[in-house]
Amino acid sequence: MNKRSVKKRPAKSSRNQVVRKAVARRVSGKAEPNAPIHIQSPSVSVAKQIAMPSAMLRAHKFRVGQTVLYTSSPISRPGASGAYKVVKLLPSDGDDYQYRIKNSGEAFERVAKESQLETEH
Repeated sequence: MNKRSVKKRPAKSSRNQVVRKAVARRVSGKAEPNAPIHIQSPSVSVAKQIAMPSAMLRAHKFRVGQTVLYTSSPISRPGASGAYKVVKLLPSDGDDYQYRIKNSGEAFERVAKESQLETEH
C-alpha cells in the first residue's frame, strides 16, 4: 500500500471552533432553538487554581537586598556561615525556594535554600 492509496481524514475541529460555530449558528438563527451550547466557564479555571499544591501559592520569604544569616550545611565549608545579602530570587527546587546570596568578604555568590537562611535580628 502506498501513500497515495491511503485517504486522510480531515482534522477534527477543536472545542473552541465547535463552540464558536454553535454560537454563530444560534445568533444567525440557523441552529435549533433548544440546542445546547457548551461554553467553558471561568469557574473551571478557578477550581483548578484551588486544587494547586500550596507550594505554588507560597511566595519567597526574603526579598532582594535584604541581609540574612546563612547557615551552611555540614557537607559544605564550615566557615561559610554568616551575614549575606540576597542578590536574586530563584525558583524552587521542589521543596524549598532558592536564593543567590553574596557576602562582602567573598568574591563570588552562593546559592542557598530558604531553609538555610533566617532574618538578621
